[in-house]
Amino acid sequence: MLVNASAAFATALGATAGLAQAPRPRLLLLGDSLTAGYGLPQAQAFATRLQAAFERAGVAVDIVNAGVSGDTSAGGLARLDWAIGDRPPTHALVALGANDGLRGLPPETMEANLDAILTKLKARGVKPMLAGMMAPPNLGREYAERFNAVFARLASRHAVPLYPFFLDGVAAVPALNQGDGIHPNAAGVDVIVERLLPHLQRLLAG
Repeated sequence: MLVNASAAFATALGATAGLAQAPRPRLLLLGDSLTAGYGLPQAQAFATRLQAAFERAGVAVDIVNAGVSGDTSAGGLARLDWAIGDRPPTHALVALGANDGLRGLPPETMEANLDAILTKLKARGVKPMLAGMMAPPNLGREYAERFNAVFARLASRHAVPLYPFFLDGVAAVPALNQGDGIHPNAAGVDVIVERLLPHLQRLLAG
């Protein structure tokens, strides 16, 4: 087959350059309504704002938003293989547990689910970061202590970075939340992105 010499040279040059460059990282967001962008237009949702923040910082990354509103840690585990797909991400932010707490589910079950998620991700060569959550105060001190301790324990067990509280700086601040007092509004999303971005940059650089 006759091939244009210039085109062939350009193709070969591009292939050589590709071999010399590290692959563009892909960041999986495995979460619930907080990462799915519940109640917000797509332009104001967490994944979109995070992508924009990376671009402003000059960080090349493709974000895969696998947030599903209402999902628990069990739901995240059940759909993990689908979320990873045939082209595994290079990195993942695991941000599950809020709905386990809202439903008063056993922290021990949540821990087992998150443990399995982190194990699967690492087995597929994905570098994860765990985002913590805090139990609703109405569930009592004993439940909160069991629930809140899960995330640090898992991060230590798996030797993965931990962002202690996904809603840091936003939870219980009316001006940063939607009318339900649970989901961040656009301003709240921007606070989360601003605080989380340096941690994710370190994850991608690792």
